[in-house]
Amino acid sequence: MRRDTRDALAARLRRFDRLVEVGIGRRTDLAAALADAGATVVATDLRERPVPPGVTFVRDDVTDPDPSVYAGADAVYALNLPPELHRPARDAALAADAAFLFTTLGAEPPAVPAASETLPGETLYRAGRDPMPENP
Repeated sequence: MRRDTRDALAARLRRFDRLVEVGIGRRTDLAAALADAGATVVATDLRERPVPPGVTFVRDDVTDPDPSVYAGADAVYALNLPPELHRPARDAALAADAAFLFTTLGAEPPAVPAASETLPGETLYRAGRDPMPENP
């Protein structure tokens, strides 16, 4: 991820105290930046993944989520989220009364109603209880 993209995403997400990242994969720089800024970050994935210091990893499948993973979250976010996971991730966020923010795999539109914000090198979508972009 480009540094300016990571910084812009972190600026939008740092207003949340407790975040859950869906599908962290090998892209850990945003979770690390948020944890370094003092946020509580829980990262999920289908497979066991190493995460940076300050980030907690939980194995979870967002298509059949463990509600306790998302409970108490202020926001659920995902990077490069494939369209078939937009709805399940949004639903997990809604069930936790959390905001849902995500980026897609590229040029495809979101599969759920969402507001968009153009960031350096990326489009950030917001759906669920907190759909309107907020400038940092």
